[in-house]
Amino acid sequence: MGIMKRASLVKMKVKETGTIVEIEGGSMFEKRLASMGINVGKHVTKLSSFVMRGPVAIKVGRTVVALGYGMASKVWVNSNKK
Repeated sequence: MGIMKRASLVKMKVKETGTIVEIEGGSMFEKRLASMGINVGKHVTKLSSFVMRGPVAIKVGRTVVALGYGMASKVWVNSNKK
């Protein structure tokens, strides 16, 4: 069994999985993420990221989404580290 660790999407390692626990930002930001299927309680997997504050690709359900660094840094996840 793994240890639960809270981190933003940008701090997660590639192929790490977790559950979204918080989205920092206003209601419009939350609505924008919700339109992409990104909500509190959803299970996510980090697929890739780029160095120097580049975009972060995640998988939410069967959907793959790329978020900019700023947006990804506002999405907090309880990651299941092994």
